[in-house]
Amino acid sequence: MPLLVTDHSWTQTGSTVFISVPLNGVTKVDIVSSDEYLKVHFPPFLLEVFLSELVDDDQSSAKIGNGVAVISLSKRTNKLWEHLAISTYDKETKREIRERALSKMQEKLAAEAKNRSEKRHHEKKYTLKTMMNMESEERERIQKMKDAERERTTAELKAWQLKENKIAEEAARLKLQSQTNNFKNIKAVKDTSENGGSGGKNDKFDARNVRKLERKTKQKDLPSPRVLGNIEVSFTPRVFPTALRESRVEEEEEWLRKQAEARRVVNADIEELKDLTEEERNPDWLKEKGNNFFAAGDYLSALNAYNLAIRLNRKISALFSNRAACHLKLRNFHKAIEDSSQALELLTPAVSTNSAARARAHVRRGTAFCQLQLYAEGLQEYQTALKIDPNNEAVQADAQKIRDIIQGSAE
Repeated sequence: MPLLVTDHSWTQTGSTVFISVPLNGVTKVDIVSSDEYLKVHFPPFLLEVFLSELVDDDQSSAKIGNGVAVISLSKRTNKLWEHLAISTYDKETKREIRERALSKMQEKLAAEAKNRSEKRHHEKKYTLKTMMNMESEERERIQKMKDAERERTTAELKAWQLKENKIAEEAARLKLQSQTNNFKNIKAVKDTSENGGSGGKNDKFDARNVRKLERKTKQKDLPSPRVLGNIEVSFTPRVFPTALRESRVEEEEEWLRKQAEARRVVNADIEELKDLTEEERNPDWLKEKGNNFFAAGDYLSALNAYNLAIRLNRKISALFSNRAACHLKLRNFHKAIEDSSQALELLTPAVSTNSAARARAHVRRGTAFCQLQLYAEGLQEYQTALKIDPNNEAVQADAQKIRDIIQGSAE
């Protein structure tokens, strides 16, 4: 049974009533107020006031601090009250007032919940519309870039074709002119031999000159023979950044092969993905969109982009690692641990090329463990990240904070 509060006090002005209730060291207070009823409940204490006059509940307020709750009730009529509460002892009347007050309170809470729900609905609708507009503008921008590039390429191709046609026409004109000049020379020699020849050695000499000139003309028309030869082909060996004494060529070659295979694996045969555009079926394009949403603080949109990219290709480790970062922001810590673990499975074998990605995945999994208050597991992940990147000062500082928490010396 609650203890009734009797040491409260009240004052008033022409427009407001002030009620002061000592809390006796209690900090958790439940206040119910209506236009004719006031209840202040801080277990095990209870104060009920059946007001002698009506107040404006919407304009009333309450403040809690320094061990006192001060309730300000706005009067409906600007006058001084003779009494704070009604003097009747009729339990039925008080019960009716109490029930009316609780009913009004429930209606008010229901209306506030409905308003919050409608507000969230409008905000989600506005966010979705804004995101769709942004994506539409992005598609239009990309399409304009494609159209401009297509027009530029077409113009360059036409200019190149026109230039080649002019060069071919000029070559044909020069060849025709050369042939015409040669035929003129042959005809002149023939005419000379026919008109001025004596039928002796000179005629034979002129005939030989004609044949030589004809052969020379034909030889000019033929292309020169190709020169035979051998072309030596040599391949530059791939140079890895790892020092020779620590070289892991086989592992790095295997990592490069896995990366190449991952880029070729695209699962675009899912029925509900048929209506997507060519860009929306590109995991790299979706990854970039997710990164942009994440940088803008729109973690839900980033999560959706990474989800679609992963459905298209489950072999890209960066997609799982980035989705783990989204889950951390959205406080989905178990999912963050799962995605970080999946990213680490794909980041094998461990080579210098993927060291930065492995360190990030360990840090994200360690952060999720710490948020779940599994500090020992989180510290182990941070220590693994420091083995990969020992000079990372931010990771060093976070690892020290986790050690302090474990040792009980954190402030």
